[in-house]
Amino acid sequence: MSIQESLLSRREKAVPRGPFNVAPIFADRAEGAKLWDTEGREYLDFCGGIGVLNVGHNHPKVTAAVKEQASRFIHTCWHVVMYEPYVRLAERLNELVPIPGPNKTVFFTSGAEATENTVKIARAHTGRQAVLSFERGFHGRTLLAMTLTGKVKPYTEGFGPFAPEVYRLPYEAFFGRPERPDTEVDAACRSALEHAFSYQIEPQHVACILIEPVLGEGGFLPVHPATFRALRDVTRQHGILLASDEVQTGFGRTGALFAFERYAVVPDMVVMAKSLAAGLPLSAVTAAADIMDAPQLGGLGGTYGGNPLACAAAHAVLDIMEEASLPERAAAIGTTVMSRFRDFNERFDFVTDARGLGAMCGLELDGASRANRVLTEALDRGLLLMTASGNVIRTLMPLVISDEELTKGLDILEEALSCSTEP
Repeated sequence: MSIQESLLSRREKAVPRGPFNVAPIFADRAEGAKLWDTEGREYLDFCGGIGVLNVGHNHPKVTAAVKEQASRFIHTCWHVVMYEPYVRLAERLNELVPIPGPNKTVFFTSGAEATENTVKIARAHTGRQAVLSFERGFHGRTLLAMTLTGKVKPYTEGFGPFAPEVYRLPYEAFFGRPERPDTEVDAACRSALEHAFSYQIEPQHVACILIEPVLGEGGFLPVHPATFRALRDVTRQHGILLASDEVQTGFGRTGALFAFERYAVVPDMVVMAKSLAAGLPLSAVTAAADIMDAPQLGGLGGTYGGNPLACAAAHAVLDIMEEASLPERAAAIGTTVMSRFRDFNERFDFVTDARGLGAMCGLELDGASRANRVLTEALDRGLLLMTASGNVIRTLMPLVISDEELTKGLDILEEALSCSTEP
């Protein structure tokens, strides 16, 4: 029995079926855009830990920062004994998030935790309780975050009852074909919002609207540019906070540090996680000081939030983002990927769409079964891929990937598509 077969057997006995696995392999080591399994096989990584590794696996500046911090102290709990890296990281994000200041930032561990605290802060600031999110949106797996998530299988099935005062907007009006005229999209968005305010919840009771600028698990669907403008106008009209969930879109992935910057619209709150700390558990919420100071003393927190090691990693990530111009690199990667994806869309009749923003690109196929076959063929050839919404192949390769590695990965994907032409 191989090492991998032994580990799979142990996994079957020790771990419940609930946590899914993209690939039936076990990592031994990783560097940059590559990963090696326990059998010594090399893979190009187009998953990046589900968008966590924008600066790549084991970036030397990140590992050095973590080692240096670990030599000093690993944990004190911010609520017991404070430490400078937390304060300095908050200061850096307050400056980087393009919301008119002064801003403040608070740290947590996961994207779901940041999402839930965004709602808490919005409720405290507005004195309102209701929240609007979107069909096909994904905001996490804890109770409130799961309630905000707009997909039943596999995320909410069997897990009710759910948190109250969460209402959902249809995705069609806000996401969809980029060629739709701005006037058409604006009218559709305003009509959907008016419908929600007429039949679901009065606007004066809504604390915030939470939106992913590009639906992640929902299918890598970017919002139409007119969508953000309509949302910004309507939320201001009714005193509702607009929160941008940048958990997957953030830190350079879409060709800007934050995806909302691509739309020239400024939200009230920004939710961050994933690539903020290159694999260490860290998330954040940033907003204007008057919003962030609304919760009472002790109302926000968590034992591990803003852990010293994670803060050290995040400082290194921000340095790398600037020094290597990774948002600009993401834009270049996206140009290359979308050129190939459009070609695939023309050549393969089972490819139904190609779309994306920056290096956050999706290739939609005619069904989940075919998409899974493509993933298997790609894995056999040394490429790690994953889907969104079952039938959309998504690209989350590290932004430090070389041109040669990117081309090789796309060539492997083309071979995998060619091997999956049979229904």
